[in-house]
Amino acid sequence: MGIEVNFEGKTALITGASSGLGARFAKVLAKAGAQVVLASRRVERLKELRAEIESGGGAAHVVALDVTDYASIKSAIAHAETEAGAIDILVNNSGVSTTQRLVDVTPEDYAYVMDTNQRGAFFVAQETAKRMITRAKGDPTKQHRIINIASVAGLKVLPQIGIYCMSKAAVVHMTKSMAVEWGRYGINVNAICPGYIGTEINAEHFNSERGQQLINMLPRKRIGRPEDLDGLLLLLAGEESHFMNGAIVTADDGMSVS
Repeated sequence: MGIEVNFEGKTALITGASSGLGARFAKVLAKAGAQVVLASRRVERLKELRAEIESGGGAAHVVALDVTDYASIKSAIAHAETEAGAIDILVNNSGVSTTQRLVDVTPEDYAYVMDTNQRGAFFVAQETAKRMITRAKGDPTKQHRIINIASVAGLKVLPQIGIYCMSKAAVVHMTKSMAVEWGRYGINVNAICPGYIGTEINAEHFNSERGQQLINMLPRKRIGRPEDLDGLLLLLAGEESHFMNGAIVTADDGMSVS
């Protein structure tokens, strides 16, 4: 028995959609029929992505969003629902990192990572969930999906990115807390924990000598591709995941268990 993927009539909000995994997530959901709302600070990049999606027959909208600014979060989500209608799926993807030893972390470094990866992710999910809960109270059969993009670094300490690891560990626990509290309203909250994935953002690093050394330390001496997350994204966004709530799913080629 095959699984049919069809998101027609669904609206998906993707944060951090201007590049990397966020852009890939948006393309995949749009191709599957969802109307996508592209959100990030880099609006010009979003407009380019919107044009690409629309040229392929998809439907996309652009909203400016700074997840470190609470007012921006509220405004962007209100704008998204005005433009595209009620949000059925949130892909909570915005994230940043620094590379340094813990003893070298400054208050500015700490705030930079935590304000985006943990605080921003929380309030984006909260503001979206408030609206989902209101709709669920009017229609108890309504189903929603929140997919938090965490990281294998939230499950396993990695050198030189300790603050990032801490922030993503918080996202893991945040996902479980949200699943417990919001599940009764038909909101399934799950997290994807990718391992190292090659994108245009990190291509230069992985092609460098240090990057190649890192790759050689991985279980199968390779990094993933953005498309390696397509199936998992579609599963967690779709009806087939109705019995998955609070799941923390790794896609790391065995890195977290090695």
